Amino acid sequence: MSWLELRVPPPVVAGLVALLMWFVADRLPVADFTLPVKGILAGTFATVGIAIGLIAFFQFRKAATTVHPMKPQESSALVAGGVYRFTRNPMYLGMLLILTAWGLWLANAAALLALPLFVAYISRFQIAPEERALEARFGASFADYRRAVRRWL
Repeated sequence: MSWLELRVPPPVVAGLVALLMWFVADRLPVADFTLPVKGILAGTFATVGIAIGLIAFFQFRKAATTVHPMKPQESSALVAGGVYRFTRNPMYLGMLLILTAWGLWLANAAALLALPLFVAYISRFQIAPEERALEARFGASFADYRRAVRRWL
């Protein structure tokens, strides 16, 4: 399955997971739950997810490095400040928070079970090859960064 590495853009993966969540919620209404403040919770998670993703994106732009997730070998700078002090993958964390918001909006426990699928797929087929490319490009600097900062949170 290594042929899936760096093949599907992460926003497409997130979109497919969102569709899966909707489909599961539609087909398994028995897993619905009542969440009186679902709009507030979903809105909060979505806002935080969007903010983290945008901040991370603009940090890459400021560092004049690629934001193209399919070409990590083209990275020209190792970004380790700002939100990257707390997570090595804030853009993917932002997507996960947006998917969490969607799951809360759907208020369906079965739909929320798709979140670990997103994490597993992105970790294996996106982050792992990205990290190999970054270590090849930045050597000890990336290895030190990887030891100091967690992958997700």
